[in-house]
Amino acid sequence: MAIYEGRQSSSVLRLSLDQEHTHTHIHVMDERNTPMRTYQVCNVMEASQNNWLRTRHIARDGAQRVYIEIKFTLRDCNSLPGVPGTCKETFNMFYYESNNANLWFIKESQYIKIDTIAADESFTQVDVGDRVMKLNTEVRDISNLSKKGFYLAFQDLGACIALVSVRVFYKKCPLTVLNLAQFPDTVTGGDSALVEVRGLCVNASEEFEAPRMYCSADGGWLVPIGRCVCKPGYEEHKDFCQPCRPGSYKASATDAYCTKCPPHSSSHLERASECVCENGFHRAETDPRSMACTRPPSAPENTISTVNETCVTLEWSPPRDTGGRGDITYSLRCRKCSGDDIKCAPCGSGVHFVPRQFGLSVAMVMVTDLQPHSNYSFTIESLNGVSDLSPTPRGAVMVNVTTSQTGRNTRGQTHEQTHYSFKQNYTVLKTRSNVMTVDGLKPGTTYVFRVRARTEGGYGNYGGEIELETSHEVKLPGSKTYIHPHTYEDPNQAVRDFAKEIDASSIRIERVIGAGEFGEVCSGRLRLQGKREIYVAIKSLKAGYSDKQRRDFLSEASIMGQFDHPNIIRLEGVVTRCKPVMIITEFMENGSLDTFLKKHDGQFTVIQLVGMLRGIASGMKYLSDMSYVHRDLAARNILVNSNLVCKVSDFGLSRVLEDDPEAAYTTRGGKIPIRWTSPEAIAYRKFTSASDVWSYGIVMWEVVSYGERPYWEMSNQDVIKAIDEGYRLPAPMDCPVVLHQLMLDCWEKGRSERPKFGQIVTTLDKLIRNPARLRELANSSVCREDPTTPEFSVSTVEEWLEAIKMGQYKENFSSAGYVTLDSLVKMDVTLAGHQKKILSSVQSLQTQGTHVQV
Repeated sequence: MAIYEGRQSSSVLRLSLDQEHTHTHIHVMDERNTPMRTYQVCNVMEASQNNWLRTRHIARDGAQRVYIEIKFTLRDCNSLPGVPGTCKETFNMFYYESNNANLWFIKESQYIKIDTIAADESFTQVDVGDRVMKLNTEVRDISNLSKKGFYLAFQDLGACIALVSVRVFYKKCPLTVLNLAQFPDTVTGGDSALVEVRGLCVNASEEFEAPRMYCSADGGWLVPIGRCVCKPGYEEHKDFCQPCRPGSYKASATDAYCTKCPPHSSSHLERASECVCENGFHRAETDPRSMACTRPPSAPENTISTVNETCVTLEWSPPRDTGGRGDITYSLRCRKCSGDDIKCAPCGSGVHFVPRQFGLSVAMVMVTDLQPHSNYSFTIESLNGVSDLSPTPRGAVMVNVTTSQTGRNTRGQTHEQTHYSFKQNYTVLKTRSNVMTVDGLKPGTTYVFRVRARTEGGYGNYGGEIELETSHEVKLPGSKTYIHPHTYEDPNQAVRDFAKEIDASSIRIERVIGAGEFGEVCSGRLRLQGKREIYVAIKSLKAGYSDKQRRDFLSEASIMGQFDHPNIIRLEGVVTRCKPVMIITEFMENGSLDTFLKKHDGQFTVIQLVGMLRGIASGMKYLSDMSYVHRDLAARNILVNSNLVCKVSDFGLSRVLEDDPEAAYTTRGGKIPIRWTSPEAIAYRKFTSASDVWSYGIVMWEVVSYGERPYWEMSNQDVIKAIDEGYRLPAPMDCPVVLHQLMLDCWEKGRSERPKFGQIVTTLDKLIRNPARLRELANSSVCREDPTTPEFSVSTVEEWLEAIKMGQYKENFSSAGYVTLDSLVKMDVTLAGHQKKILSSVQSLQTQGTHVQV
């Protein structure tokens, strides 16, 4: 027996054979004149043949499923003159599981039959004379093995056959590294079960989300979930983490790459997680590591004092040098002086400061309850977040004042004290603009505002009271909330806060891949200093844009820049300081999901489709947790990379509803993508995470149907009417029952009855771990008696092909002569998915013959 041990994506089990009954063990030469050992039998002239050939014990090496490849030659019975009718052209293959490696005898009844093997090619006596031997190769498998090993046996019942080789092997998913997680060699599971494998983070990396993949029965990795990220001080390089170079740092594991040290700081060694501040500069404990090192501010300037009897108002201008920070506060020290200002002592607790003495955020304070006809000295200090870290004296300015009025009686003092105690509930704010944003307010609290103007001539009267109440909603500690760019008075500040500015010289545009609302979309490369070159997508703003168009264009960057999730498209940065203005994102090799699915119709396993859906749901859970509502979730707005990872995209504010090609005007004004939008969003423009869940259900339907258009050719008004009457999309062809039920759950009319995205992710994870639940398929045929189900009527084969979006096969049908309904079951269709779609449509048309005239 020739034993082949070639290495492929499988492991080979060693095999030797024992002889039972009648056969011949001979040496022959193959077509290359290489010696070859075979076992052959040709007792065709005798009836009742029962010849057996058995292997020795084959250890399974932990494999639950093994494959047997056999190569053999077989003689055509018709070429043997005078043979009886009992001549066979097949033989049988069996196996027997056992923990005993030394069995010398196994009963025939104990064997389990694998298959009856027939030859695709048989030879004749002429073939032997010409030395043209027709070799057959067959592969069979045994599943769910559990004992230490097994025996193989071959039974001949009267054939003229030569067994040339037997190769026994099992498949495994090879060691691989994906998303910085290493997955080991993994033996495939029994039957068609998937094996869940937990990845181990590579060097200097840690888990962001537990990395998992599934080893399929054919030895391929499926459904990557989770990822590892490089630890602080390291950045990703191919499949491992490399240390940050001197002069750069990485503070957080969630940061993508090492970045250059911020101003007034440096790192002299590799693996820096932060950069050390230069002498004279400091970083507060609460400062992010990406912030430049700063220093204390200079002294306040332009002090003004206004004395009103025993009350003094002090005002000043902010320091000229803020030290590079925006958290400037002020503190005051008060001293009462006697004589010729020679002897001064602290003012004591009898003096009051409105709104406060220390930690002032405004450059003004009112000092009350001073002694009449007295001299006071006030020192105003400007402080920031690093003042306490600096050994140098604080920036301060001194103001001397003298009060003017005689003292009041006790009753008057009590009245004044009460008055100013009430005033301490107020905070005085100043602005040179007619607009002011007030930060740091408490949730669920009522605030009253009064406004007055001041000129060189003094203060004017207060206007009416403005009463406002803050929201009760409070985010949990550590959670992150999406900030709408429109809340910024200056939209450019939102871009600066959330998007990294990139030098245009770092970008190399290679080719145009599409056109967006604002200009071209190109692919290219981005190379930043100290980082590896990466592929990127580049959106550019066309020439002649207005200020509003520029703001709308960059709003997508200020939104995207707030997100960091493996299933959300990643923003690399923006170019705003030169033309054209550009948005740079990661490059997704396979483009939009709807186009990708149509191109690969029917080519993915259901587990791969579920993996795509799981990724989309995970990304939407992240957005929902950040209180972001997408409003235009559809397969056209999902991008796919080379690893089949799906990422949510399209975050532009202006075109989400107004410029979507699928959008239509509603009775309430504005444009909405009707086929993907929930009933309450269509009727009342009530967009929430629950309306995004409805849209996700439509995306599920698109994925399982490989990019079919939801509701087919129904008009938008017919869709709205049908949904309102309770109609829901039927299960696509070959759709598992559990997936269609999840779609129906997403399409519940009541918002509160729909699942949350977190529940959807959990459900899909359970299906991936237990794929047996995906085997039961929903009834994919459409009942045409349902009045809410769209019908179509055709009179020619060409019209029928156009109706089911298969117009590219018109010439195939015409040239092949397919002109009747019955002839459509045999056709020249290249894609498996298209074959299934056409066959399903034919069957559907046959059941509704009254609607079809061919």
